[in-house]
Amino acid sequence: MRVTAKADYAIRAVVELGARHMEVGPSRPMKGDAIATAQQIPMKFCENILAELRAAGVVDSRRGTDGGYWLARDPHSVRLGDIIRIVEGPLAAIRGERPTDVEFVGASAAMREVWVAARAALRAVLDAVSVADVVAGTLPPAVAALLDEPGAWDTVRVTTDSDISH
Repeated sequence: MRVTAKADYAIRAVVELGARHMEVGPSRPMKGDAIATAQQIPMKFCENILAELRAAGVVDSRRGTDGGYWLARDPHSVRLGDIIRIVEGPLAAIRGERPTDVEFVGASAAMREVWVAARAALRAVLDAVSVADVVAGTLPPAVAALLDEPGAWDTVRVTTDSDISH
């Protein structure tokens, strides 16, 4: 899976607002330029992402000297998968289509099930982790356990016969 800059920036912007929400409450807006600066996001890109998140009801805003952005939902209820879906669409797409809608033929017929399983694995992580989890620096136990699996931190992993159980 390739995480786009847009998805990464969107998550970081929401996490920044989540941290603000958890620290001082939802009634204290944060300026867009402060979010962009805190998370090193290009300002125009940040504003566009915040507008998408606002349209989806994750972020709210108001104009003026006391204005800015705030998290419109409790940080415990906003999942990383939700944020990615808002700015990028489905978590796993094959040539722009959902894995369940793609047909494979011949020797590759089972690839549909492979892609559906891959999507389920992504969901198991991204839909389990909330903005509050990231702010607190703690992950749900099932997600944290994945960090201890062999090869989890390897940048390149070559599968060997001993990795595969039949």
